[in-house]
Amino acid sequence: MRRLLLAALLSTTAVAQAQVKVDDPWVRATVAPQKATGAFMQLTADKPMKLMAVSSPLTGMVEIHEMKMDAGVMKMRQVEALALPAGQAVALKPGGYHVMLMGLTAPVKAGDTVPLTLTVEGADGKRTAVDVQAKAR
Repeated sequence: MRRLLLAALLSTTAVAQAQVKVDDPWVRATVAPQKATGAFMQLTADKPMKLMAVSSPLTGMVEIHEMKMDAGVMKMRQVEALALPAGQAVALKPGGYHVMLMGLTAPVKAGDTVPLTLTVEGADGKRTAVDVQAKAR
């Protein structure tokens, strides 16, 4: 009976965990008096999901942004969510989709580790947190 209960608990935990792989997470180091920086990574979901939000203890204001050319001018705008198609890597990189950390409480120095929490949502509407440790460079 105990083994059955333990197996049920372990399988529930495995299903509840976000199925998003995070590769090469990094944050751009800042210089004084800079109060904002970008975070970058590659996300691959095993089923269709959306990146809904990102948070960090370094700041209370984190947004998902997109940069793109518009009539010959590079523009940046916040996006409400970022689609993560099943099995397809989605790059968050300079000059494209990325995470903005704004109102930093302290400088981010090269070599620092920046904790980030990604909130992803499945097609069923359930949200899951994915903890990431991004190196500053």
